Amino acid sequence: MLRRSVAQARRILTLVETDKYGIPLKPTWSVQELLSSYPAPSISPATFKRLHELSALLPPEEGTPKYAKLKHELEDLIKLVEATKLIKVEETESAGIPDGRVMAEGFGIPLDRTPGNDVARGQNLLSYATRSADGMYVVETNRSR
Repeated sequence: MLRRSVAQARRILTLVETDKYGIPLKPTWSVQELLSSYPAPSISPATFKRLHELSALLPPEEGTPKYAKLKHELEDLIKLVEATKLIKVEETESAGIPDGRVMAEGFGIPLDRTPGNDVARGQNLLSYATRSADGMYVVETNRSR
């Protein structure tokens, strides 16, 4: 079965082979194809290092293949975020966040049920930590500041 499809990136009308439910048998577009039309951002070595500091990670040595690969992957993620910002979303009156819980068919959502008291919350969670001090979790790191 063939159906018409409009490729967003190219605005070309094409015929796409579909199954009996109208679902395309092959992908009609890809994120990589879409992103290839956007300019590639560049991360400075200082920004790369700062991102690692903020993430409490040690950056790979500058000039190594690992550094180049990770820098390229971060730049691709930035490109994806920037491309997402360009999407025009129509303003609609939102009723809030939709309930995404999966419930068995024929059963409603128990709106009057509250979380059980047996669930640890807040400061009570610290009692499960292997190390804590002054109400804070203690995490060992081999990194010096």
